[in-house]
Amino acid sequence: MHSSDENKISLNGKILNEPTADYEKAEMNLLREALNRSYTERFLMATRLYKIQATLNRAKITHKPYNQNK
Repeated sequence: MHSSDENKISLNGKILNEPTADYEKAEMNLLREALNRSYTERFLMATRLYKIQATLNRAKITHKPYNQNK
């Protein structure tokens, strides 16, 4: 198959062209942005994530049993 054939989707006889996504380029851009952050920004983000994790670990999830006979 050609690369152009891989991006085509047939829907009720109509052919739709699906754009190709460049995931590696997007991932590299995210890594570059992360490296541009200062140590203070990194620390604040880490502490924020730690607080969220601690809150979720202490949470108690309760639910009522599902009854189909209602």
